[in-house]
Amino acid sequence: MANNDSSQIWNRLPPIPNDKPVLIAGPTASGKSALALQIAETFGGVIVNADASQVYECWRVISARPSVEEEARAQHLLYGHIAYDQEYSTGHWLREVTPLLTGDQRPIIVGGTGLYFSALTEGMADIPATPPEVRAEADKLDLTTLIAGVDTQTLERIDTQNRARVQRAWEVQQATGRSLSDWQAETPPPILDLADTIPIVFDADKQWLVDRITHRFDQMLDDGALQEVDAMRDRYDPSLPAFKAIGVPELIAYLDGHLSLDAAKERATIATRQFAKRQRTWFRARMKKWNPIDFSK
Repeated sequence: MANNDSSQIWNRLPPIPNDKPVLIAGPTASGKSALALQIAETFGGVIVNADASQVYECWRVISARPSVEEEARAQHLLYGHIAYDQEYSTGHWLREVTPLLTGDQRPIIVGGTGLYFSALTEGMADIPATPPEVRAEADKLDLTTLIAGVDTQTLERIDTQNRARVQRAWEVQQATGRSLSDWQAETPPPILDLADTIPIVFDADKQWLVDRITHRFDQMLDDGALQEVDAMRDRYDPSLPAFKAIGVPELIAYLDGHLSLDAAKERATIATRQFAKRQRTWFRARMKKWNPIDFSK
């Protein structure tokens, strides 16, 4: 967030009653985690991760997970609890977050993975798991081939530049004989009604966010991101979701001698900016009923 004092922060937020979960979504580097921590310390609650990269135990610095010091200030759940090679999907996250909705403490669910929030508040289709052989086949195909194997209706509803989303649609169609859009049409009611929450979505100025992204990657390097990636270098497998976290392929390329550190940093920063742009577009399209907050002004 920008350097706002406490009164400025609370004046921009909707009321936060004790009996409602707080949902905080927004693009990377926008200050979501800092706001979640302030809400937890001021109003009470347990902070719950809704970011796909921050579930992996091997990535604290490179995924911008809350620090050890920040985690000591309030309880944090679903952070760093998944092994690098363990399968983890939106369905896994939804099953883990469900019992936390009725716990002793109010959940403050924060992250940048829009699919987690949509599954939680809009419902999620009960699609069978993808067989390993179908996943293995999909991993070998390029994006153009995957797109060609997905029906038009599904393609209109997903980000076709996001390989993970396209591959998921391709796998569902191959494994079940039905399109992803058909399965989604049978989505059951959501676990959490949006009307029963305090939904907050960050909508920051583009240049403000770009500046924060650039600064944050420099800070990550200062905090040990390169050493963190180097520690996982002998297990590096570009097909695993954990190793697709922004900054990991770029720093691996530097460690392998294929890029200079400056070039790796530039590529990672560009990839982060592109990711943030996709996030902002998705949030604006899908979270129109949420409370927009802009701390860049």
